[in-house]
Amino acid sequence: MKLVALSLSLFCLTSIFTGPALGQDLLKERIRKLSNNKTSIYVEKGIFHNGGVKLQSTLKSLRQSYNPKQGFERIVIDFSTNQVPKIYGHISSDDKKMYLDIFETSLAKDFKTVANTRFINKINFFPIESNHLSIDMQLKGKVIADIFYLENPGRLVIDLKN
Repeated sequence: MKLVALSLSLFCLTSIFTGPALGQDLLKERIRKLSNNKTSIYVEKGIFHNGGVKLQSTLKSLRQSYNPKQGFERIVIDFSTNQVPKIYGHISSDDKKMYLDIFETSLAKDFKTVANTRFINKINFFPIESNHLSIDMQLKGKVIADIFYLENPGRLVIDLKN
C-alpha cells in the first residue's frame, strides 16, 4: 500500500512540475486575427484565427504555386462556400510545424492536395468528427508566413518564405 501511495505521489509531483514545461503557454503566444487581404506581414510563430462565422463547408482542394521573383510559395485551401469557415491555427517555425483546425468542414470525396513542395514536407489531414477537420503541415525548415483569407469563393491563403 505504501508503494502505491509513493508511486502516486511521485506521479502527481512529476505532473505538476513538468506540465507547464510540456504544455503550450498561450499567454506568451501572440494571437492575431487574419485579414481578408494580403498584408505582407510575415510571422514565424503564434496563434491565428479568422473570427469566422459558423457555417457548413467542404474543403475542395489544396493547391500550390511558387513565385521565384518574390521568393514565396503560396498554398491555397479552397472551400465550397463563399465565406471561409471558422479557422484556428498555430505556426511554430522552430518546430517546423503549422496546425489548422477548421470547424464545420469536411473533406470533399474528390479532394485534391499537394505533397512535397518547396517549403512543405508533408500535409496530414485528420477528420476529427464529421464536421471538424485538423490539418498538420510538416515544414522543411524555418519559414515565415503571411496568412490571410479571401471570399467569393472562400479560400485560405498561406504565403511561405524563408
